[in-house]
Amino acid sequence: MSETTPILEVQDLTIGLPKGSDRDSAVSSVSFTVGRGEIVCLVGESGSGKSVIAQSVMGLLPKSLPVKSGRILLQGEDITHAPLSRLRELRATRMSMIFQEPMTALNPVMTCGDQIDEVLAQHTDLSPAQRKARVLEIVREVLLPDPERIVASYPHQLSGGQRQRIVIAMALVLDPVLLIADEPTTALDVTTQAQILKLIIELQARHGAGVLFITHDFGVVAEVAHRVAVLRLGDLVELGPKDDVLRRPQHAYTQMLMSSVPRMEAPPARPGAETPVVLSVRALDKTYVDKRWFGPARTVNAARDVNFEIRRGRTLGIVGESGSGKSTVARCIVRLIDPSAGQVMLSGEDIAMMPAGTLRPLRKRVQIVFQDPYRSLNPRRTIAQAMIEGPMNYGLPHSEAMARARSLLELVRMDASALERYPHQFSGGQRQRLCIARALAMEPELLIADEAVSALDVSVQAQVLRLLADIRERLNLAMLFITHDLRVAAQVCDEVAVMSKGQVVEYGPTGRVFGSPEHEYTRSLFDAAPGRGFEFGGSAQAPSA
Repeated sequence: MSETTPILEVQDLTIGLPKGSDRDSAVSSVSFTVGRGEIVCLVGESGSGKSVIAQSVMGLLPKSLPVKSGRILLQGEDITHAPLSRLRELRATRMSMIFQEPMTALNPVMTCGDQIDEVLAQHTDLSPAQRKARVLEIVREVLLPDPERIVASYPHQLSGGQRQRIVIAMALVLDPVLLIADEPTTALDVTTQAQILKLIIELQARHGAGVLFITHDFGVVAEVAHRVAVLRLGDLVELGPKDDVLRRPQHAYTQMLMSSVPRMEAPPARPGAETPVVLSVRALDKTYVDKRWFGPARTVNAARDVNFEIRRGRTLGIVGESGSGKSTVARCIVRLIDPSAGQVMLSGEDIAMMPAGTLRPLRKRVQIVFQDPYRSLNPRRTIAQAMIEGPMNYGLPHSEAMARARSLLELVRMDASALERYPHQFSGGQRQRLCIARALAMEPELLIADEAVSALDVSVQAQVLRLLADIRERLNLAMLFITHDLRVAAQVCDEVAVMSKGQVVEYGPTGRVFGSPEHEYTRSLFDAAPGRGFEFGGSAQAPSA
């Protein structure tokens, strides 16, 4: 095989969809290549066919998605319709895949070391001692601390970033020539994301592999790509070098995607900084005590001396790494967990230490929108049942609850026909709109959005952010916006609190924090943001705050 032969060639690939789908093909006549040492980013909205292409290369497509025409060549070998026995020989040895969610990709009842060893046992003749040595070697190569402890640990005992490194170790342990990375950093905070991206780039260069990188984060694309392929509803609409596609997009769809990418600079400050205070958090602490059978108890300070306030019609953003205490603070405010000390003043009333039996009126006044809308909605209940349950529990008649539900669907720009449908019948962006409407049905004083847009495509994310901004303006709501995406925080938040190790290390107007951060940790967060400083072509203003 010639050195110039691409690692991967996809030629006029067409993959069908089941009867009754919204279009005939998941992928239609798609062609591209991945060369040795090259990173090709496959981008597009959900449903564009990105993951279908990745699964077709790995031979993981279900029978309901048949390859109708075209070819997939791995180092010149046609594997389009290769038998399962041949695909098993190729997986891990010549092509490997890093999946988006490591917790579901890993076996929860096997140690991490055993899962890497399983790859070696299936594909090599190495002795147990040699396999153990190779497992420790690859764990060191992905820069995991204390390899002996890591290989003896189960997935749930590791952090998200550490689990993703284990998945990368499994993918690279046999030096494959093709690495497919399917949204490998979507759920990670910016510093862990930066570490994983740097690791993938270094390992790819060291091993000389070609990488097919699937993502909807254009900051990541700007950071790692050599070439970019843009998919829309199964069609390849643009393909070219990174700078050409991102800075000078030609297709209208690509231009729309680029204009949806939020910028890292904060827009001008909005008026209204002197409106009434809705939420005031003072000296909030949350301490967990891990009692053990043997040895002393371990104390974890999840939140320490947290102070901030949110005024009516304003949005406060809390940013920081995983484990910084963001969600702990939100749960203390909603009283899903009890604070250890401090005050949570809701419109002047301290709710921090209220007995559990007196909290029922509070539930109506504070509502929360979670990250995953599909898990937030009961799959067996219609949208109407989900939306009227809360108001009716607080005494609103059925007819009035239904009328409120219809008006809220209009507010979140959904048709009233959605009321009789079930959650699985909507897209991710639509489900998140429905969760927002359900939260607003309680007419809260404070709306908390906990990573509410992190899993959405950039264009859908822009729509939901505009929707939240519009709702805040119309209803004069106070909002607490928790995110690890600094671009999103810059666009939607009036003030920002930066958390690290349970403490607020910087707090102030968004323009000041983003324009001249004072704390070293804040500066490190901004430095780690992928694609920082990259100018995307056609960048219209992102959703205004």
